[in-house]
Amino acid sequence: MEDYVIVNNEDGNIGITFYIDQDKILAIGEKMNAICDDAYMNGYNWDAFLNYYLEKKAPELLEGLESDPEAEMYSAYYEDTQDSLKKAEKFADIIKYLIENEKKLYKFLKKEADNIEWD
Repeated sequence: MEDYVIVNNEDGNIGITFYIDQDKILAIGEKMNAICDDAYMNGYNWDAFLNYYLEKKAPELLEGLESDPEAEMYSAYYEDTQDSLKKAEKFADIIKYLIENEKKLYKFLKKEADNIEWD
């Protein structure tokens, strides 16, 4: 099931939308919160986590990335340029990888939680 993250082209931007209000994502968020009290995984803390993760693992994806988190959703976008679709798809793949390999997500969180600027 990968319909929790989508990439679309809308209003001249390439957008990534991560629907965090689905059961699987909520369960992962609860486990993240059990690991780190500050990791209450609303859209703002997914923003903090994903930005930090990208900074460490794929900093090239941060170039040109703008985020627009909300309480029940994380969304980000790139200006519609030639490279943007590739970046957005790679970012979406990273989100899917973390969700489908949640043990790796938890391992990263345990190691880096104190370095993340939580909401």
